[in-house]
Amino acid sequence: MDKLLVTGAAGFIGRALTAALAARGDEIVALTHADGDIADAATWSPLPAADHVFHLAARSYVPDSWQDPAGFLSTNIGGTTQALDYCRRNGAHLVFVSAYVYGVPKRLPIAEDDPPEPNNPYALSKFLAEQVCAFYASALQVAVTVVRPFNIFGPGQRKEFLIPSIVEQVRRREPIRVKDLKPRRDYLFVDDLIAALLRTIEDPRGHRLFNLGSGESHSTQDVIEAVQAAAGTQLPIVSTDEPRVNEIPDVRADIARAREVLGWTPRITLAQGIARLIETKTRTP
Repeated sequence: MDKLLVTGAAGFIGRALTAALAARGDEIVALTHADGDIADAATWSPLPAADHVFHLAARSYVPDSWQDPAGFLSTNIGGTTQALDYCRRNGAHLVFVSAYVYGVPKRLPIAEDDPPEPNNPYALSKFLAEQVCAFYASALQVAVTVVRPFNIFGPGQRKEFLIPSIVEQVRRREPIRVKDLKPRRDYLFVDDLIAALLRTIEDPRGHRLFNLGSGESHSTQDVIEAVQAAAGTQLPIVSTDEPRVNEIPDVRADIARAREVLGWTPRITLAQGIARLIETKTRTP
């Protein structure tokens, strides 16, 4: 049985991943913010050797990254470098959970070989961390799998993100207020992401890169309609028609590589995922 180290284990994705690993009976070392600064070597030095490292720990949320770009770069690049060095010392395989780094796409769907053009400090920090991963893989023979999740959603996500914010407004039976109904995103339910992450440790080798999305895009209007359908509401929608700075009009992932190499296919549609989220919110006091 392999030993698995999960950084960011207390986060949205980390909690779902550790629960899935525990259900399989894996031996898990869970690293959280309470254990120290992920970018500090002292945080890593007492950790036991593991076979695979899922590196999820990072500063996230794009609006926050504009307020503290230096902090995001320091934590996300430094933390990934420490994870890679841990893997180098212990002969472990790293699964680095990156982010959407393509900026405004030149074509749809977006493939892994399309040029990255990070358009915010968070995406930049993840892309630069990817470069460190590539160097460790080529120069230091660390096995690295990089995944680029598109828009993940599910129970436990921060309320500032679009889908949780809409669900909460519907739960309170308030008018649904958003800035812009038009932007389209590729939404992937967290359970499908976890299934893909588990596939990455089955046959690790060299340096690999995968987009992880649904392969479809949905507008903010589509999301609102799906939430209202799941909740059985017909609340009014108030949009200020205010595009965000650096807005990306449409995003859709090419997931052919993950299908072929990992044998992974997303199973949960946007409507099904939102229905699960509404059900979870209904059960939560």
